[in-house]
Amino acid sequence: MERGALEGVKVADFSWVLAGPIATKHLADYGAVVVRIESLKRPELTRTTLPYKDGQPEINRSGYYAFYNPNKYSLSLDLSHPKGKEVAQRLVAWSNVVVENFMPGTMEKLGFGYDDLKRIKPDIIMLRTSNQGQTGPFSRYACLGNQLNALAGFVHFIGWPDRSPLSLIIAYSDYFSPWFSVSALMAALDFRNRTGKGQLIDISQLEVSLQIMGPSLLDYTVNGTQGERRGNSHPYAAPHGAYQCQGDDRWCTIAVFTDEEWEAFCQAIGNPTLASDPKFATRVNRKMNEEELNRLVEEWTIKHDAEEVMGIMQAHGVAAGVVKNAKDLYEDPQLKERTSLWVLNHPELGPFSHLAQPSKLSKTPAQPRMPAPCLGEHTEYVCTKLLGMSDEEFAELVAAGAFD
Repeated sequence: MERGALEGVKVADFSWVLAGPIATKHLADYGAVVVRIESLKRPELTRTTLPYKDGQPEINRSGYYAFYNPNKYSLSLDLSHPKGKEVAQRLVAWSNVVVENFMPGTMEKLGFGYDDLKRIKPDIIMLRTSNQGQTGPFSRYACLGNQLNALAGFVHFIGWPDRSPLSLIIAYSDYFSPWFSVSALMAALDFRNRTGKGQLIDISQLEVSLQIMGPSLLDYTVNGTQGERRGNSHPYAAPHGAYQCQGDDRWCTIAVFTDEEWEAFCQAIGNPTLASDPKFATRVNRKMNEEELNRLVEEWTIKHDAEEVMGIMQAHGVAAGVVKNAKDLYEDPQLKERTSLWVLNHPELGPFSHLAQPSKLSKTPAQPRMPAPCLGEHTEYVCTKLLGMSDEEFAELVAAGAFD
C-alpha cells in the first residue's frame, strides 16, 4: 500500500455530527492518524440518526455515521471524569492537530481551549469550525446546519415565486465547509513545518456559506436588487427545468440558453418548424411564453424514458441530464470506474459502502484502510499502543470509569 500524503499527521478529533468529522475524514483518507473522542454517556448525534442497517436502531448501525467515518479510531472517553480528562490531555500531547466544532466556549469549559492546549503542546494546531466563528455578537448562538441554511440566505432562494421559501433537507454548510477547513489546516501545517509554530484556525460556517452566494450579494451591492425564488426557471434560459419522463418518478433536466440551442432542441424532438414559431423564436419570447413552452416540452419528454431524453438532447448539443436517485448513483458506471465508493467490511453492518475521495493523487492516493469504527472500538489500542500506557494503568482507568 502506498504511503499516505498525510502520513505522520496525528489528529485528536473532538468534533461530532458532520462539519468536523467530514474534515477529519479527508485527513484520515490521506493517511493521517485520526482518533475520534466519543462517549457512551453522550453518543455522537449521527450514531442515532437514520438510516439504520436492516432498520435496527442501534448505536453502531447508523449508515449516516458509517458513511463519513472510515479510516478513524474511536476512543470512548468521559471528559467530565478527572481521569478521562487526563487521558485527553495525553492524547493532545501526542497529537499535531486538535479539531472541534462545538458552540464557542464549550472546549474552554472542558479545559481544552486553545490556551489550555498550548500549555500541553506549544506547537499544537487547533481547528475550530462553528456556526458563526469564535468572535462577534452572535458567535455563541446555538444552531445546527439547517438553521445556517436560513441565515446564509439559501432558503430564501429555494422554491417558487408565489409560495413560501422551502427548507433544505440537508445542512449545506456541513458538507462544503470541511474543504475550507482542510485547506486552512494544510496552510497551518506548512507554516509549522517552516517555523515550528502552531496556530488557531477559526472557521465560520456562515462565512463559508457566503462564498457561494456571491452573485446575489453582488447584485444587491451594485444594483440594490433583492434576489427572488424562481422555481426551476433561469433568467437567461428557456426551456429550463426538470421535466417528467416515462416511468415512476423519472425526470430529466433540460437547459436551452441560445437561439442556436433552441433550433437544435426542436430538431431533437422532431419538430423543426417550432423553432420559427413567433412565440418561441427568440429567448425574450420564450421567456414571455415560458409556461406554455414547458407544457410543450413535457408533452414530448413524458413519452420517453429519462435516459433516452438525455441521450437525444446531448446528441443534438443540448444540455440535459437525468435526475438520478440513490439507485442510479450507486450503479453509475462512471462512479464505479473511479471507485467513488469503498466497500469495507464493517463489524456490525457487514459489507458497507463508505464514501471515497473525489481527489485522485497519482503518487499518494487516498486509501480505504478500515471501516468506520464502532463506538469505543479502539479505546484499548489508542491508550496502550498510541499513548504508551501499561496494561495495568489501562485496567485501572477502566475500573475508574474514565472510558464511559
